[in-house]
Amino acid sequence: LAPKPLVTSQQGDRKDKKSSSFQRPYKLSHQLLCITSINFQRRALMGYVELMLQPKKSDIRVIKVNSKQSRIHRVCVNNHEATFQYQDPSLDLAQRDPKSRNIDVLSTCHLTAVESVDPDTGYHGEITIRVPQEVSKTIKEQKPLCVSMDFTLENPKGGIHFVVPDAEGSLKERAAHLFTFGLENCARLWFPCVDTYSEPCTWKLEFTVEDSMTAVSCGDLVETVYTPDRKRKTFHYVLSIPTAAPNICLAVGPFEILVDPNMHEVTHFCLPQLMPLLEHTTETCHKVFEFFEEVLSFRFPYSCYKQVFVDEAYQDTLPYASVSVFSVNLLFSKIVLDQTPITRKHMARALSEQFFGCFMARESWNDYWVPAGIAGYLYGLWLRSTFGNSEYRDWIASETQQLCQYETTVGPVVLHNTGKDSFLGRHFPHQHPHTVSPAYYKMMRCKSHLVMRQIENRIGPQLLLQAFNKLLSLANTSAQQKVISSTWSTMLLSTAGFLKSTYSVSGKDISNLIDQWVHKGGIVRFNSKFVFNRKRNTVELDIKPDIINKGTQKYVGPLTVRVQELDGSFNHTIQIEENTTKHDLPCHSKSRRNKRKKIPLLNGEEVDMDLSFMDPDSPVLWIRIDPDVNIPRLVNFEQPDYMWQYQLRYERDVIGQSEAIGALEAFSTPATRNALTDIIENEHYYYKVRMQACKSLANTANAMVNTWTGPPAMLNLFTRFFCCDTSPPIVRMNNFSNFQQYFLQKQLPVAMSMLRNTHGVCPKEILHYLFGLIKFNDNSKNKYSDNYYRSALVDALNNTITPAVTLQSDQKVTADSMPMDIHTIVDEVTRFLNLEKHLPSYRYTITISCLRAIRNLQRNGHLPSDIELFKSYAAPGFFRDVRLAAVGCLVDVIKANKNVDELHWLLDLAREDRVAEIKYGIIRALVRNPPFQKGDKSLLNNAEIVEKLWSYINHETFYDPRLRCEAIDLYFKLFGKGRPQCLPAPQFGVVVNLKEKRTQINP
Repeated sequence: LAPKPLVTSQQGDRKDKKSSSFQRPYKLSHQLLCITSINFQRRALMGYVELMLQPKKSDIRVIKVNSKQSRIHRVCVNNHEATFQYQDPSLDLAQRDPKSRNIDVLSTCHLTAVESVDPDTGYHGEITIRVPQEVSKTIKEQKPLCVSMDFTLENPKGGIHFVVPDAEGSLKERAAHLFTFGLENCARLWFPCVDTYSEPCTWKLEFTVEDSMTAVSCGDLVETVYTPDRKRKTFHYVLSIPTAAPNICLAVGPFEILVDPNMHEVTHFCLPQLMPLLEHTTETCHKVFEFFEEVLSFRFPYSCYKQVFVDEAYQDTLPYASVSVFSVNLLFSKIVLDQTPITRKHMARALSEQFFGCFMARESWNDYWVPAGIAGYLYGLWLRSTFGNSEYRDWIASETQQLCQYETTVGPVVLHNTGKDSFLGRHFPHQHPHTVSPAYYKMMRCKSHLVMRQIENRIGPQLLLQAFNKLLSLANTSAQQKVISSTWSTMLLSTAGFLKSTYSVSGKDISNLIDQWVHKGGIVRFNSKFVFNRKRNTVELDIKPDIINKGTQKYVGPLTVRVQELDGSFNHTIQIEENTTKHDLPCHSKSRRNKRKKIPLLNGEEVDMDLSFMDPDSPVLWIRIDPDVNIPRLVNFEQPDYMWQYQLRYERDVIGQSEAIGALEAFSTPATRNALTDIIENEHYYYKVRMQACKSLANTANAMVNTWTGPPAMLNLFTRFFCCDTSPPIVRMNNFSNFQQYFLQKQLPVAMSMLRNTHGVCPKEILHYLFGLIKFNDNSKNKYSDNYYRSALVDALNNTITPAVTLQSDQKVTADSMPMDIHTIVDEVTRFLNLEKHLPSYRYTITISCLRAIRNLQRNGHLPSDIELFKSYAAPGFFRDVRLAAVGCLVDVIKANKNVDELHWLLDLAREDRVAEIKYGIIRALVRNPPFQKGDKSLLNNAEIVEKLWSYINHETFYDPRLRCEAIDLYFKLFGKGRPQCLPAPQFGVVVNLKEKRTQINP
């Protein structure tokens, strides 16, 4: 017999606690969702649901169901009409303490409100149905119950979005359409259901729409039936794989339909006139399918797959069972370069979540990290296979850096919560998906796949894939069960189930890893330096863990140190222990004073090096701590500048190259300048490393401004790469066929624009060079669009702007008083902006750059601070990205001018706008650039703003947890956890708690 997997006592306690405290008195076996009428003009729909329940107890008196926004007209249980009550505590979070303006009080109320209707925390729901007396006998006999509910939904604020353009013509001509959306348990916003991932069932879905419309939903389309008058038709879908309600979706519109020519079971849908873009965007979709099926050794779990591209999407990607809803903004043509990898990554991530997230969903919120981590891990494998190992490792380093930045500035990210009452010092509860900050939610997804990568390192990639295959195979077997069965529970992913699966295939216990990185938060921070001991020929490495700073944790375990020596690259595994900081690493090479020999690198390549800069007594070229980023860590490592330069030039790993570039900014010397220049010139380096080197060279040049000799940095590089051999040099006609050179051509002008002379302004030589690039830009014979390149040139002009002298006086800004170079910048930006109105670029990238440049001109005193321009671009009618860019500029103007009326206008827009992403974008922009900080004596810090924001959180965002939680983040940024200081002191009262025999002051 195989040994049983180890389960920690905490895991066992939690499992027992959950099973003993709550058991749903029925099992949901099947649900019918029927939408009988959709009215686009009124933004309304009508329909009914039928829930088939199998009683597990004989004394069921009430049935709890989730529903928000809907108006329930009639409820029947086994065709007997039943009475019901509706209660949604999320409509008014602070109703028990209406005078409080305290974020701590609100957070507690928020958690209580969402948990009181959460079917995962108890027998809960917004709707309580009293079981009719006539059905009691059926329940005692344990026979199935059929609960039917008639409902209507009018002008919904969330969960489902109607897109009805203000134009003339029919609904089809206007491309009117609708789609459902939401994050984590939001199905209740558009139809009554048991809104939990832990209650999967089979589905029958029926949608009656106008003749010109197509309804896209989950499962197989079995038939389409016209009404007798031929004006409407009903789409009948059947989803035979047990699926949770949050993974059900609907999209209705006059879609153009494309059956994938390489995989006929895959269908793509887009709005009218976008078919050419759809064909190009989805042409590689079949390769992603083939990759995941091959890696997992498992067929795609659904018999069909649908991709729908909609306008005004909630976010760029939303995966559901056998359907993925994408933003129409992800579509692109064959002439667009920059969008190609972005869209392909979105589609691949959505497909990975079809396996883990939709087919296999989480059992509880505590288990969210399992499907998120597996899907992210699989996405990483696809990324490496498609875009190369450098892109994959750069992504891993970037994700780790983001996580470390968040945990050290905001607080720890805990994936599986063991304590119920602890907020871990945060301003929001982390125990529920509807109460966590969107930034925290993003970091949970990030940390989940990084932990999955740690598990890969512990048990090996092949065994981990075997564990995934085992989970999928068991789930697939369960899904084939036609009768209601408890085996459907194997379709749910839990922490304990995942540990069991990994143990059964590997025999390795990873509970310690789970306890450290899943049950606990915090990253590891090391401060390290070394000394070479010539007598012993060893590296004496000193590594000191930093556990004092915020967001850090104590780490005890193995750590890889890679030493590049004259005779090769050698890995050393040291053990980090609580009381030990010194580690001796024996060297395998002897110092080579005058001998010439090629140096072998990690990848097997042998290169010639100029060793004249290194210590003649040491064979060590450079050292790296945790080179493969096996743990979430920040490393502050001290080594001489020549070692960083060797690492930059000869390290073949992009993470090591990037680390060296960052470290060399502290050494502004001619040697650093030469090393960075060599990297930019070398086409064999990863393009993102070359782009980073451009930015770093600009910073180095600015630090060396008093000793810099020769022409400005990167000027000769750009001329040599992209200009004709004329005098003065004129840029060649655009040719973006070499993608690496294209990205470098965009980055170099932006980096050059960051250069400053001894007076702190951009050198005129650079500015006039940029004017020449704009003037002579010629894309007539290029097969790719140059809109992103022109946008980068506008960004470069923006970077050259420095404060005007008039900022120190009361002189009025006029065209005559404007310096000539600034006048030229204004003319160029205005020309670009006006040209965009007649010949818009893809995604209006140039308009966005122009708006930011105008704001920067205002901020630096070259233009009067005109807020109306940004308000006009932020208003409905403009493209989403343009509106969000204008909102960012508006926030900056409000922060500078302290204009209360404009802040009210912006908050009103966040309340009234129809597009969910715009509402969220406004609040997010205010969070990123708060108009004032806690305690500031600002005109904006007043009681009216407090009341408006408090009301927005408390009453007006019940329909969108993401928006509500982002607004809570904003409230915390502006006013902190306690009562805002701008409010009058509260009238204290004493509350006597007789039950606990204590008193407390009620603020």
